[in-house]
Amino acid sequence: MSEPVVAGKTPIEATLEAGEYWWCSCGRSRNQPYCDGSHAGTDFTPFRFTLEAKETVWLCTCKHSANPPFCDGAHELLD
Repeated sequence: MSEPVVAGKTPIEATLEAGEYWWCSCGRSRNQPYCDGSHAGTDFTPFRFTLEAKETVWLCTCKHSANPPFCDGAHELLD
Protein backbone atom coordinates (compact mmCIF):
# COMPACT_ATOMS: atom_id res chain seq x y z
CA MET A 1 0.00 0.00 0.00
CA SER A 2 1.27 3.46 -0.81
CA GLU A 3 1.82 6.19 1.74
CA PRO A 4 -0.82 8.90 2.20
CA VAL A 5 -0.12 12.47 1.18
CA VAL A 6 0.63 14.64 4.22
CA ALA A 7 -2.13 17.23 3.85
CA GLY A 8 -0.90 19.22 6.85
CA LYS A 9 1.28 19.08 9.92
CA THR A 10 -1.24 20.49 12.36
CA PRO A 11 -4.64 19.09 13.29
CA ILE A 12 -7.89 20.85 12.45
CA GLU A 13 -10.11 21.78 15.37
CA ALA A 14 -13.75 21.15 14.49
CA THR A 15 -16.94 21.49 16.49
CA LEU A 16 -19.21 18.91 14.90
CA GLU A 17 -22.84 18.11 15.39
CA ALA A 18 -23.96 14.56 16.15
CA GLY A 19 -23.87 12.52 12.96
CA GLU A 20 -21.79 10.57 10.47
CA TYR A 21 -18.64 11.96 8.86
CA TRP A 22 -16.12 10.67 6.30
CA TRP A 23 -12.48 11.52 7.06
CA CYS A 24 -9.97 11.64 4.19
CA SER A 25 -7.33 8.94 4.68
CA CYS A 26 -5.39 9.54 1.45
CA GLY A 27 -4.48 13.20 1.99
CA ARG A 28 -5.59 14.18 -1.51
CA SER A 29 -8.97 15.74 -0.66
CA ARG A 30 -9.36 19.45 -1.36
CA ASN A 31 -11.89 19.52 1.48
CA GLN A 32 -9.55 18.49 4.32
CA PRO A 33 -10.05 16.77 6.64
CA TYR A 34 -13.15 15.35 4.94
CA CYS A 35 -13.27 13.03 1.93
CA ASP A 36 -14.16 14.49 -1.46
CA GLY A 37 -13.59 11.33 -3.51
CA SER A 38 -10.01 12.17 -4.53
CA HIS A 39 -8.90 8.70 -3.37
CA ALA A 40 -10.40 7.19 -6.54
CA GLY A 41 -7.80 5.02 -8.23
CA THR A 42 -5.72 4.61 -5.05
CA ASP A 43 -5.59 1.94 -2.34
CA PHE A 44 -7.20 4.35 0.14
CA THR A 45 -10.78 4.54 1.33
CA PRO A 46 -12.39 7.19 3.52
CA PHE A 47 -12.72 6.52 7.23
CA ARG A 48 -16.29 6.73 8.55
CA PHE A 49 -16.78 8.05 12.05
CA THR A 50 -19.89 8.87 14.05
CA LEU A 51 -20.42 11.33 16.87
CA GLU A 52 -23.30 10.70 19.24
CA ALA A 53 -23.47 14.32 20.43
CA LYS A 54 -22.08 17.73 19.48
CA GLU A 55 -18.36 17.63 20.23
CA THR A 56 -15.17 19.57 19.59
CA VAL A 57 -12.50 17.29 18.12
CA TRP A 58 -9.00 17.63 16.67
CA LEU A 59 -8.87 15.91 13.28
CA CYS A 60 -5.61 14.58 11.88
CA THR A 61 -4.27 16.12 8.66
CA CYS A 62 -0.90 14.33 8.52
CA LYS A 63 -2.70 11.00 7.88
CA HIS A 64 -0.30 9.08 10.16
CA SER A 65 -2.39 9.00 13.36
CA ALA A 66 -2.70 5.63 15.08
CA ASN A 67 -6.18 6.78 16.17
CA PRO A 68 -7.84 8.08 12.99
CA PRO A 69 -9.56 10.38 12.39
CA PHE A 70 -8.29 12.02 15.57
CA CYS A 71 -4.89 13.61 16.00
CA ASP A 72 -2.48 11.68 18.23
CA GLY A 73 0.55 13.93 17.71
CA ALA A 74 2.08 11.78 14.94
CA HIS A 75 2.72 14.96 12.92
CA GLU A 76 5.42 15.83 15.46
CA LEU A 77 7.45 12.82 14.26
CA LEU A 78 7.31 13.62 10.53
CA ASP A 79 10.26 15.15 8.69
